[in-house]
Amino acid sequence: MTSNTAALEKSSFQQQQKTTYHVLFIIGLCHLLNDSLQSVIPAMFPILEKSMSLTYTQLGFIAFTLNIVSSVLQPIIGAYTDKKPVPYALPIGLSISMLGILGLAFSPSFKMVLFFVFFIGVGSAVFHPEGSRVAYMAAGSRRGLAQSIYQVGGNSGQALAPLITALVLVPLGQPGIVYFTLVAALAVILLIYIAKWYKVKLPSLPEKTGKISTTARSLANKKAANFAASIILFIIFARSWYGTSIASFYAFYVIEKYGVSIQASQGYVFLFLVMGAVGTFLGGPLADRFGKRTVIITSIMASIPLTFALPFAGPVTAYFLLALIGLILLSSFSVTVVYAQELFPGRIGTVSGLTIGFAFGMGAIGAVAIGALIDQFGLTTIMIAISLLPVLGITSYFLPTDKTIIEWQNNE
Repeated sequence: MTSNTAALEKSSFQQQQKTTYHVLFIIGLCHLLNDSLQSVIPAMFPILEKSMSLTYTQLGFIAFTLNIVSSVLQPIIGAYTDKKPVPYALPIGLSISMLGILGLAFSPSFKMVLFFVFFIGVGSAVFHPEGSRVAYMAAGSRRGLAQSIYQVGGNSGQALAPLITALVLVPLGQPGIVYFTLVAALAVILLIYIAKWYKVKLPSLPEKTGKISTTARSLANKKAANFAASIILFIIFARSWYGTSIASFYAFYVIEKYGVSIQASQGYVFLFLVMGAVGTFLGGPLADRFGKRTVIITSIMASIPLTFALPFAGPVTAYFLLALIGLILLSSFSVTVVYAQELFPGRIGTVSGLTIGFAFGMGAIGAVAIGALIDQFGLTTIMIAISLLPVLGITSYFLPTDKTIIEWQNNE
C-alpha cells in the first residue's frame, strides 16, 4: 500500500466516523476530575508554607515532583500503548492517584508529601496520553473540537485549585484533602465505562491494522516535520513557564503587593485559570475553521502586550488582564496537541504523551526555577521578568501551514 493511499484511507476513515459526543463529554469530565486531584497540590501551597514553614524553593520541588514524574512517563506510556493498547489503563491510573490523595491528606512532613505526590504524578502520566487517544477515537472529523472538549475538562480541573484552597483547605486544613478520594472514586467508575467502550471500538481503528504506520514513520524522519515539532515544544515551554508562575506564585504576589487575604488572592488565580479553560475550549473550533497555525500565532502575539502590563496593574485592572491573558494565551493549548498529532499521524499516544508531558515537565522545572529565583531576587522582580516569556512564541511564524502538513502526508 502506498503512503498516499494510506493517508487517503486515514482521511476517509475520519470523515466516515461520526463524532461520539457522549464519550467526549465523559472523558472531558474525567479529565476535570483527574486534574482537580492534581490541583490539590498547588492549592496546598499557602497552607503548607505556614504549617511546615516551607520555602518557595521547597514548594517548587513539590510541583516539580508531580510534573516531572508525569512528564517523563507520559511519552513512554503513550509509545507503549500505541503498540499494545491497554483500555483499562485509565481506571488503573486513577486508582493510583486516589492512593496518592489519601496519603497526602495525612502526610506529616515535606518528604512524605513528596512521596505521595509521586503517586499522583504516576496516575496523571497514565491518564493523559490514553485520555487523548479516547478523544481521538471519538472525534470523527472534528479533531479540533474533540481535543478542546477533552482538554477544557483538564483546564477546568486546574482552575479549581484556588477554590479548593479557599473553600476546603483554609477551613479544614491538610486533612480536608481526604474528601478528594471521593472525586477519584467517581472518576474510576466513569473510566471503567470508557474502558469498555475503548475495548469495543479498538478493532475498527486503522492504527490497529498498521495501515498508516508507514506514513507516520516516514513523515517522522523528515527534517521539516521535526523542525516544526521543535517549535511546538518551544512554544509549550514558554507558555508552561508563564502559566506555572501565575498558578503557583501570583497569589503570593497579590498578597504582598495589594495586601489581600489568602482567600482573596485565590480569586485572581481562579479567574486566570477559568478563563484559560474557556480559551482552551474555543481554540479547537476556531482551529477547525481558521487553521491550527493561525490560532497558535494569534494566541501568542495577542497575549504579549497583556502580560507586559500585568505586573504594573492595580488590583482591579489585574482581574481584567488575567482574564484576557488566560482566554487568549491558553486558546492554543489543545491546538498545539492536534497540530503535533497531524505532524506524526499514527502515533497518537506517543505524540500526545510527548506534548502534554513536555508541558508538565516544563511546568515542573519552571516551578522550581521560578521559586528559587523568587527566593533570590524577590517576587516583584521575577513577576516582571516572566512577563517576557510569551515573546518567545514569535517562533510560531516558522511553523508550516496546515495545508503544507496535509501535502506532506499525501506525498509520502
